Amino acid sequence: MSALVSLVVPVRDAASAKSRLAADGGAEAHARRAALAAAIALDTVSAARAARQVGELIVVGALPQPIEGVRVVDDPGFGLLVAIGAGLAAADPAAPTAVLLGDLPALQPEDLDAALVAASEHHWAFVPDAEGEGTTLVVASAALPHSLRFGPGSAEQHRDAGYVELEIPERSGLRRDVDTLEQLSALGLLAESGVVLLGPHTSALL
Repeated sequence: MSALVSLVVPVRDAASAKSRLAADGGAEAHARRAALAAAIALDTVSAARAARQVGELIVVGALPQPIEGVRVVDDPGFGLLVAIGAGLAAADPAAPTAVLLGDLPALQPEDLDAALVAASEHHWAFVPDAEGEGTTLVVASAALPHSLRFGPGSAEQHRDAGYVELEIPERSGLRRDVDTLEQLSALGLLAESGVVLLGPHTSALL
């Protein structure tokens, strides 16, 4: 059995998160964007907390509402990589560590579990997004440092940095991050056809 993983999830405050989910600059669109950002974060973190391979779960930033078993640490405020670094610094140094992006509303606990078990066979591993360009999850064995490359083209950069790409089906909610209205619409269609299962908070808004 693989060791439980210390998981870090960066979550921006919903008031400023996911700016590309607002169709225009109106107050109604921004209110909907903030509600969607909060729902997506809650569904992602709730699914991660339910995963059996996850030990401690650290959110960096803010959650719209508390989730039992989740520790929240302050975001230093200097971008994504610094936020992730703050979470990793607070993690158990004796455990494997992982970073999961907080915008995966169709994430299922069993999908995360399968990825973490597969990752335990490697020193470093990662999961690309559905487009194959970005990254949704990175994992490192206990006592090994990360070499994080989140941002445009991060999948290729993580490969170059020594992370092994895990073979996760494209339909998996673990690969379906949401940054744009187009991605949200595509995910909604997949949910309607039963390909993915949206978390309850996001589903209620779509």
